[in-house]
Amino acid sequence: MSNQKKRNFQIEAFKHRVVVDPKYADKTWKILEHAIHEIYNHNASGLSFEELYRNAYNMVLHKFGEKLYSGLVTTMTAHLKELSKSIEAAQGGSFLERLNRKWADHNKALQMIRDILMYMDRTFVPNTHKTPVHDLGLNLWRDNVIHSVNIQTRLLNMLLDLIHRERSGEVINRGLMRNIIKMLMDLGPSVYQEDFEKPFLEVSADFYRAESQQFIECCDCGDYLKKAERRLNEEIERVSHYLDAKSESKITSVVEREMIANHMQMLVHMENSGLVNMLLDDKYEDLGRMYNLYRRVSNGLSTLRDVMTSHIRDTGKLLVTDPERIKDPVEFVQRLLDVKDKYDKIINLAFNNDKTFQNALNSSFEYFMNLNARSPEFISLFVDDKLRKGLKGFSEEDVEIVLDKVMMLFRYLQEKDVFEKYYKQHLAKRLLSGKTVSDDAEKSLVVKLKTECGYQFTSKLEGMFSDMKTSVDTMQGFYASQSGDIGDGPTLTVQVLTTGHWPTQSSPPCNLPSELLTLCEKFRSYYLGTHTGRRLSWQTNMGTADIKATFGKGQKHELNVSTYQMCVIMLFNNTDRLTYKEIEQATEIPAVDLKRCLQSLACVKGKNILRKEPMSKDIGENDVILFNDKFASKFYKVKIGTVVAQKESEPEKQETRQRVEEDRKPQIEAAIVRIMKSRKVLDHNNIITEVTKQLQSRFLPNPVEIKKRIESLIEREFLERDNADRKLYRYLA
Repeated sequence: MSNQKKRNFQIEAFKHRVVVDPKYADKTWKILEHAIHEIYNHNASGLSFEELYRNAYNMVLHKFGEKLYSGLVTTMTAHLKELSKSIEAAQGGSFLERLNRKWADHNKALQMIRDILMYMDRTFVPNTHKTPVHDLGLNLWRDNVIHSVNIQTRLLNMLLDLIHRERSGEVINRGLMRNIIKMLMDLGPSVYQEDFEKPFLEVSADFYRAESQQFIECCDCGDYLKKAERRLNEEIERVSHYLDAKSESKITSVVEREMIANHMQMLVHMENSGLVNMLLDDKYEDLGRMYNLYRRVSNGLSTLRDVMTSHIRDTGKLLVTDPERIKDPVEFVQRLLDVKDKYDKIINLAFNNDKTFQNALNSSFEYFMNLNARSPEFISLFVDDKLRKGLKGFSEEDVEIVLDKVMMLFRYLQEKDVFEKYYKQHLAKRLLSGKTVSDDAEKSLVVKLKTECGYQFTSKLEGMFSDMKTSVDTMQGFYASQSGDIGDGPTLTVQVLTTGHWPTQSSPPCNLPSELLTLCEKFRSYYLGTHTGRRLSWQTNMGTADIKATFGKGQKHELNVSTYQMCVIMLFNNTDRLTYKEIEQATEIPAVDLKRCLQSLACVKGKNILRKEPMSKDIGENDVILFNDKFASKFYKVKIGTVVAQKESEPEKQETRQRVEEDRKPQIEAAIVRIMKSRKVLDHNNIITEVTKQLQSRFLPNPVEIKKRIESLIEREFLERDNADRKLYRYLA
């Protein structure tokens, strides 16, 4: 096959001329015209489509395509004009039904005609840029039927009336509506939009404008939103049943504009039922509905967010500044947590866990919590209460939940270093008194603080735990070395605390009972003998003691007291009566602590192992203290706490604040040096900005204090002012 030569084929023209009958075109067209009439009159069954196709084919082949095409236009136009009159004559509801029926007939006829004229459609039409047969049929239907003077307006009015009746609750023939609307869509997007969609949207806007006004006057906010939501869903459903899918966004935007956007402020602020009332009453369903409707309109969510933020800030401000509510720090913090839980739940259930609402909630809490300078102290007291007794019996998971909530409030604090100061004091008391619910919970919170603020924040806290563990080992070593020398005297447990780790306040040691002094000296000798280069100083203000006491009638009790209380009680082994001055002289306990100590021993009902003359709530310098021989308690072990305010007194508060301010100075200076070292030259305002940015995770530095620290660094020649511009600083290497 491959060896054969390729042959070129050539088709030659007829050798003789073909003569066409001059009347051929007219005769052939008459046949085709008759066929079109028969198709429109539903008599197509007697036609030979093969013969008709051949006739149309020959007309095009013999260059009579134009005659065929123009004849088709004339014939179809005549038929459609007749058909239009028939539709116009229809009365009432039968108008749409007849239009739908005639449209279906026209489509069927158009299909048959297109099949007959297929050759013309494929050759003549593209070559002469004419409209294809099917599209021609649609255009002629549009021009002669739909745009007929007596049909166009009538059709639109009937469609709009049916939709209005459906909106009013009537049931309409949706199948018929779907067919008529589809007809308009088939005739081209412009027909659907101009002849139906545009007037439909205008009428809908008028309808919803009037209805929304009516609803606003008679409904509360929750009911109004239900009605708006129902209307919106009805329109979406209407589109899915018989309108163009592209109309959905247009009609929903009409409903959104008329029913929501135009009444947005009025609904949110509606008296007794607006957003604030929904928030107060935890109306999750109504809030969710409001959120979903408002998110559909421009500035809707920002309106909701602003009102919510304003409400939370106002209620929060009231909470943190009300003198009654800040009397109990634990209750104060619990209320903050309750408010946070409430709004977290609302944002989660109703606001789709929207991050912008969560951020607004966070910024609101940060705003009002820092209005109260005591918030850091109160949060630490709340933690102290929970870790002393509040979490007793809780599962590990529940403990973690509480600690996580505390950390959440901690993040809102601008003065985290103030919290650290108080937390360290409270932790020290818990560790030294052994009154912590769980070591694991304590360590878990320290880990959380470390994750939040870094190693520097928690290094001293971790050192406190380390000291406690080391002290246990030290005591074991001490008693092992003294096994034969101690006898039946008192036992001693010492916690050796590293200076710097613990919030110790230097207080002069009191005079310990002689029974203990010997043991204390033995421990000092042991400790200094095993550790070189160390110095021990007793912190008697931080210790506790267990004393066995015998009262009148031989009643015995074990008393759990502070070291100061023990020193006082032991004096009564030798006497039953002492003056305040004698006790002060014998013990050398600072006056403030001694008065608190005597108050708790003599003035607290049920714990009064001493009594005083004259009887009063306060201790005076001329009081006489007596041993209460008649003391009785149903418990063998009696714990006697020290009368101490849970919150700091004003002088203590000032002292803590002063210590915090002092601690801040080196941190501000270190930040300035770090910044200047990398930047070399910087103006005053930029230094303030950079320092604030670096330190805001711990506290918000005061610009006045930053300025003082800059002056101090200039004096110590770390920085210098620029000679030309006094607001410009240079780093001196």
